[in-house]
Amino acid sequence: MIFIIMGVCGSGKSTLGQMLSKELGSEFLEGDDFHSPANQKKMSDGNSLTESDRAPWFQGIRKAADQYLSNGETIVVSCSALSKSGRQILGTARKEVQLIFLYASEAILSERMYKRENHFMPASLLHSQMETLEEPEPGEAIAVSVDKSPSDVLKQILSILNSQYPC
Repeated sequence: MIFIIMGVCGSGKSTLGQMLSKELGSEFLEGDDFHSPANQKKMSDGNSLTESDRAPWFQGIRKAADQYLSNGETIVVSCSALSKSGRQILGTARKEVQLIFLYASEAILSERMYKRENHFMPASLLHSQMETLEEPEPGEAIAVSVDKSPSDVLKQILSILNSQYPC
């Protein structure tokens, strides 16, 4: 099974992805690690990525996640997956993939971004990500508000997953 934690910058994808992978006893893939140096530089310079910039990034994430899937392993992946076309490249419509959409108000996310240290993505790009975001359709993802503590959000995610994927 592949669990993709998606959302705009500052939504807690990495934090919650790591927490969920620990709970599931699975590996965690940090989507940011799949960005090319050129993409990282572009974002750190305050410039938004285009869909053509993102396509190879999505392809790399899918290839890595699919390798775990082909080995019968569960994997948790963080990836903004802002657009429908990006989610198609990631293969999120497959039954072996569960998309988890993290959301909050722009004010909450902005506050988090300004507190974040040592990340190539500046807070100034949050608004452009909010504008780029094509929210998942009903049934496409589990949607979870991240306006609470990460442990509370994780409990909510696990509760939903347990109801959808009973042991």
